[in-house]
Amino acid sequence: MMTRKHVTHFEIAGFTYYEGPIVFTQLKVGASLQLVAEPENKFDPNAVAIYFGEEKIGFISREKNELFSLFFEQGYKNIFEAYINRLSPDAYPERQVGVAVYLKAR
Repeated sequence: MMTRKHVTHFEIAGFTYYEGPIVFTQLKVGASLQLVAEPENKFDPNAVAIYFGEEKIGFISREKNELFSLFFEQGYKNIFEAYINRLSPDAYPERQVGVAVYLKAR
């Protein structure tokens, strides 16, 4: 049996600029997140937004987004799974939510 493989983990960039603080009390460790490429983003053509349900809560940081952007650009849109792996309510806002990303099993 094939299992998913850990790809990376990071904190959500721009958390306080989007809906992160509004939905923070709804977030739970283990909650699923969606990764959405934003190639038309005026600040970063490799931008990958992070959604909790319908709410954009931030981005993958510039230091980590290039690989994801490349896969998405080539049509591999559903090969990753992203989950909240840490919540730190007392941390600096940009460090409150940790994300783990896995490569889905075939």
